[in-house]
Amino acid sequence: MRVVIAEDAVLLREGLAGLLERFGHTVLAAVGDASALVEAVTEHRPDAVVTDVRMPPGFADEGLRAALELRGKDPGLAVLVLSQYVEQTYAAELLDSEGGAGIGYLLKDRIGDVREFVDALDRVAAGGTVVDPEVVRQLLRRRRDPLQRLTPREQEVLALIAEGRSNASVARELFVTEAAVAKHIAGIFTKLDLPPAPDNHRRVLAVLAYLRA
Repeated sequence: MRVVIAEDAVLLREGLAGLLERFGHTVLAAVGDASALVEAVTEHRPDAVVTDVRMPPGFADEGLRAALELRGKDPGLAVLVLSQYVEQTYAAELLDSEGGAGIGYLLKDRIGDVREFVDALDRVAAGGTVVDPEVVRQLLRRRRDPLQRLTPREQEVLALIAEGRSNASVARELFVTEAAVAKHIAGIFTKLDLPPAPDNHRRVLAVLAYLRA
C-alpha cells in the first residue's frame, strides 16, 4: 500500500513511517502540517492517508479539514484519522462522506497494539470503515432524543457494529449469543427505518444514516 502520513510530532511521524514500512507498505511522504499533506497527496496520489486532527498552524482541526478537502477531490481516497480527542462536527462530516467507505477514526490512546493499528489501516484501504467506539458514543450523544427509540442493549450493539465488528465479535463482547446479536441488529434497522443494504458496510451505514437523521 502507498501511504502519506501527516503528523506534527516528529517522533510519532517517524515512528509511524517505520512501522508501516516494516509491514511492507510504502510511505511516499511524511509531513508535519495540513498544507503539506494536501500537496503531498496531490503530488503522489497515494492509496491511503494517515493524519492527525490537530496540525499547524492553528493546532485546531486543520488535519481533519484537510482530509475532508482531499476526500472531496478524490472520494476513493482512504483516510485514517488518529486523534487525541473527538472533533464532533468534522468527524461526523468525514464519516458521512461517500457513505463512510474507506474511512477510519481512531483515538491514539485507545489503539491497543501495533497489529491492531495496521489491521485498521488495511481495512480502511480496502474500502471498510473503522470507528473508535468512543467516537461513536460522542457522536450519538449529539442525537440524544432519537436515540430513545433504541433500547440500551441496541445502543451497545450499534456502538460495536460501528467499529466494523462481526456478529461473533459483538456476541463475545456482550456475552450473548450470535442469534441475539442478529435480533438486535434487525431491531436497530427497523427502528431507524433503514432498508437492508446490499453491501458489506450496511451495519456501519446504519450508524451514519442515523447521524444524518
